Order: sequence, then C-alpha cells, then structure tokens
Amino acid sequence: MVAGLVLLCLLCLQANCHVVNQKYDTIIVGLGSAGTTAASTLAKAGKRVLALEAQDRVGGRVHTVQFGDGVVELGAECGVCRIHGTDTSPVYEAAVRNNIPLLKQEYDESVYKSDGTLGDSVILEMIYFCLQTMNTSPEEPEPLGKYITRKLTAYLEEKYPNILNDTEFMKEFLEIADIVVDGYEGSNNWNDASSNSKYVPLGGSQDMSWHRHGYKTFFDILLNKYKNGPGWSTLDVKLNKEVKLIKWPRDSSGDVEVTCADGSVFTADNVIVTVSLGVLKERYQELFSPPLPEEKIRVINMMTIGVIGKVILSFDEKWWAEKPVYVFQWLKSDKERYDKWQVGLKSLTAPMGSNNAMTFWTAGDTAKTIETLPDDILKAKSMEVVRMFMGKNMTIPEPTGVIRTTWFSNPFTRGCYSYDNPLMAKHPSARADLGASLTDSKGVLRVLFAGEATHPTQYSTVHGASNSGYREATRLLSAENK
Repeated sequence: MVAGLVLLCLLCLQANCHVVNQKYDTIIVGLGSAGTTAASTLAKAGKRVLALEAQDRVGGRVHTVQFGDGVVELGAECGVCRIHGTDTSPVYEAAVRNNIPLLKQEYDESVYKSDGTLGDSVILEMIYFCLQTMNTSPEEPEPLGKYITRKLTAYLEEKYPNILNDTEFMKEFLEIADIVVDGYEGSNNWNDASSNSKYVPLGGSQDMSWHRHGYKTFFDILLNKYKNGPGWSTLDVKLNKEVKLIKWPRDSSGDVEVTCADGSVFTADNVIVTVSLGVLKERYQELFSPPLPEEKIRVINMMTIGVIGKVILSFDEKWWAEKPVYVFQWLKSDKERYDKWQVGLKSLTAPMGSNNAMTFWTAGDTAKTIETLPDDILKAKSMEVVRMFMGKNMTIPEPTGVIRTTWFSNPFTRGCYSYDNPLMAKHPSARADLGASLTDSKGVLRVLFAGEATHPTQYSTVHGASNSGYREATRLLSAENK
C-alpha cells in the first residue's frame, strides 16, 4: 500500500500534476510596496495570508543592491532612494517609528559641454523654470512638453530673447528638459504625459533619503524582520512563485484558486492582485478566469507606464565634487559622432548610499536600448561620455563595475511606474476603475486590486503603493466586521 502511494506521488510529480495546498484567508499576488503592506496589515490582524512573489526577492519595483562601497537603488522611484514627502507618509513614519536616521538629499548642480568646457549656467535656471511649471496647469489639458515649452518660450522672450534665436541650443535644452521631466513624471516622453496631472504631493521635504540603510529597510519593517524581528506568524511568503491563473467564483460558490507556473495551486477566500500596470497590460487576458470586466480592460489599455533607467558605475575612489548633479549639454557636432543612446545620457548624479558610485539617468527609448547592451559595451561607451564631458581638466579612472536597470525587459514589471497621459483628462475615474474590486453574485469580495497605479493622487510613489495595499487590506477587514 505504501509503495503504491509512493509510486502514485512520483507519477504525479513526473506529470507535473497540480498540487492544491492549504487554504488561506487571503492570497497576495506580488510583494512590492502594495503587496507587502497588505500582507502585513492582514497578518497583524490575525489572518492567514499567503504572499506569492514571482521574483527571488521582496520589494517589487524597489530594489536595493550592494554596489561600490555601500548600497544603490535600482528601484523605479525617481530620485536617489528618496522619500517623496514626509506628512502622512507610511514610509517616513516607519523610519521615524524605528529610530532610523534619514538624511536630506542635497544637490550642487553644474553644466558641462561635450567639448569639455563648462556649459551655460542659464540651463539650470531654465530647468528650474520647467520644474516649477510642472506644478501649474492650463485650463485645457494638453501634452506636458508642449505646455512647458510654451510657458518657457514666453519666459525667455521676456528675460533672454536672444536664446530663442539659438536654435541649436534650444533643441538641446528641450531634450535635456524632456529627460529631467520624465524622471519626475515617470513618462517615456514629456509629451506622453498630461499637463493636468492628478498627482498631489505630500507635504514636508521631498528629498529625504534612506542613504546607507537602503529602501529595503522599509520592507524589513513591514514584514517585522527589521533588526532580526520574528516576522508574522500567520504570513507565509513564497518567492519564485510566478502566478499564471487567478480563478474566482462569480456565482459565490467555492474558493479563489491561484495557480502558479510550477503547477502548485493555492486557495483562499479572496486575493489581492498588486502586479504592475505593465504586467496587467501584457497578461490580463490569460491571468483571470472569468475574464475581467470590460471597464477594467478599457482602463488597463488606456493607462500608461513609463521606463526610467539607471546606469550605475563604481570606482576605486571618488573623483567628483560633493553632492553633484552634472547636466551634460551636447553640441551638434558631437551628437552626430555617438550612438543615439549615448546622446541620451544627459544627467549624472551620485547616490547617497555609496561613496564611490555615479548614476546616469535615462528614460524611454534610451532606457530600453541600454537594457539590451552587453556590460562591457555599456561600461566602455558610458565612460566615453563621462570623459568627453569631464575629462578635460581631470583624470577619470576606469570604473570597477557597472550595473543597469532592466524594468522594461523584466517580465514581472514591464516598466517603472504609471503616469497621467492626455487621454485620462476625459476619464477621471480611470485609477479608481483599475482598483475596483470584483465581487461574486452575493456581493462578497473575491478579487481586489492594489498598486501605485490604482491610487488616485499618489501614483508613481512607494508611499502611494503602500497606501493602496493598506486600503485593500482594511477593505477586507471592514467587510468581515459588517
């Protein structure tokens, strides 16, 4: 009898049979900021929670890695592992609650030309004007780049009319401004974004940094693992568990079934889906059974997610000034001699978590191209750019290492974070529709949605994603108490 059971088990494994595991109260799909917050909130309330993460780590689109003499952030959050706002921020409050010192990110900007000379300082003034313009909106929505360019032109006509006559300079500046604005918006191109964004910044400093603690500390706190904490007894975390199918009972009978790529099946009363908008766009047709409602499909297809990229170089020792932000102003003659992606390298900064690393910021097609390059080519050609701009009066050593982001090619992210495109002005409820729950015939919550793209005003941020996870967890707890 025992031998027969063993043989049956072996045959089942060989056939990759689906193995149904224990039932949970809630299954969380994805362990980024939204999923980890939802999981910890429910676990603290005593619920039996299973968190399934397709990657080999917790964090989602936040990714702290050891590099140089410290840590750097590969994460999609714009800025250098910054906390965007301190008032009512779950991220900032978690740090304060655990007595973690945060440092203010400070900058000392300068401009270099591709001939190795110092660039036009008026570029910095013009960049500041563009960023300030982002905080205003016209009466009628239009592409953000078009709006900023129009306002900038009026500003220059009044203050620096001669600049507008320098077509080469203006063309290069608008390319620089595009990349800078993309970094804040998360857009692939500033004309893909709307001039009338619904994003509302939190109050307080926008530039607090985890520095050498790394953004990963936020997740250690959420999971009760900070300083060797015991975790949550009712939370099971499974990594390398790609979800292939979420089957939910529309007629109110039965459980939610979540099937993984390895054939394992998990059941629960409900599921919270926190995958990125990029993953939903690619996989919504095959991921849900029954299919998603037409309204949710419409907003998935209409909304946009951008690609912000980083190329990070390490060195034996620091050769740059303190708190640097270097803006690279390409001259037309040099643009023609270099690869298109190299010309897209226009902003170089130093991360706070490492003393001997420098970060190039990219966006859109440049970021996508860089994801495909071999390491040796990426390192050599990035250094060509650094030396061309900054090597005239200093000796710049060879880098000791290079890493780059791969958010677009990563099948479990397919982008960095969402932004408001011009179409969304006519669909103000799009983010709420994306986050709307699916209920069975008796009105019981079965499939819930969280993630930065579902937050109406705090999208594209870690704190917005965290708040969306908390929102869905408390929705379940409140429904149970009714």
